[in-house]
Amino acid sequence: MLKTIDIEKVEVGMYVILSRSWFSHDFLANQFIIKDKNDLKKLKQSGLKTITIDTTKGRYDIDFTDSMGHGNETMTPPKEWKSDKLVSDELRAAALNDSLPSKERAKAVYNFSLQIMKNLLNSPTAKNISQGKIYINETVDTILSDDETAKQLLKITSHDFYTYTHSVNVGVLSVLLSKRLFKGSSTHNMHELGAGYFLHDMGKTKVDSNIINKPGRLNEEELNEMRTHPFQGYKILQAANELTEECRIIVMQHHEREDGNGYPRKLKGNEIHDYGRIGCIADVFDALTAERSYKKSLTAFEALKIMKEDMINHFHKEIFEQFVLLFK
Repeated sequence: MLKTIDIEKVEVGMYVILSRSWFSHDFLANQFIIKDKNDLKKLKQSGLKTITIDTTKGRYDIDFTDSMGHGNETMTPPKEWKSDKLVSDELRAAALNDSLPSKERAKAVYNFSLQIMKNLLNSPTAKNISQGKIYINETVDTILSDDETAKQLLKITSHDFYTYTHSVNVGVLSVLLSKRLFKGSSTHNMHELGAGYFLHDMGKTKVDSNIINKPGRLNEEELNEMRTHPFQGYKILQAANELTEECRIIVMQHHEREDGNGYPRKLKGNEIHDYGRIGCIADVFDALTAERSYKKSLTAFEALKIMKEDMINHFHKEIFEQFVLLFK
């Protein structure tokens, strides 16, 4: 049943329907369940006065009277809302629409990728991973073929640090850097590279969520568990029969460092594949530019400056120089 309520009465667990054009708001779709306080805050700051909710798909236990005189109705919220699709048809159509202006298409591609990764990390089944890779291929194709949209993607990445947001940011940055490094070469499977970069943190689905979502810095015990995620990601892709050589390298090596102080194997120098080196640079850059409870986000310039002056021994210097040129 559809009901219109005051925006201030909206709560986590409700299924909301936005009447605005998809391009006029910051959510991944026009219809969705409010999963957390962050969604709720964004919705209440959207400028809407009222909003429509579907009481058959989400929570509805708020004491108020609607325009028909009904009130005090209660519905038990679902434990977890699951879409029957990994990504909405609306988002996919927008992302594939090459007639859109580059800025609008970049937003569409970015939100399309966010929804893929958010749903995939919520349910990393073999079927979803296989379907997710097909959709990721479409994002990769856009980055490779549409230079203007690719440039715009660099400008709209989010600075929160949800795992799905980080996955998309690292995916976009890594594909852009790979495009720059391997342009004109037919020896690299860019689809599998893209899949590896977008899926590089799949293993975090096997790490305690309290560690993933901890608002402060991790202690040594928590760090040790977090450092298992490359191998956990390897196992997830292996079990799904999606562990190509490119994916294996990226998932296992994106935390290795040129000076040998990375993990999980403490590889050094040329023991690290260029694919792993690319993932490492993108991963660190996105971590620095993300806002956390214990630190503010850095600008791209500030992050690159720290990487060059304080962390350069972590990276392959020539590849890092090419990464910097993405922002020129």
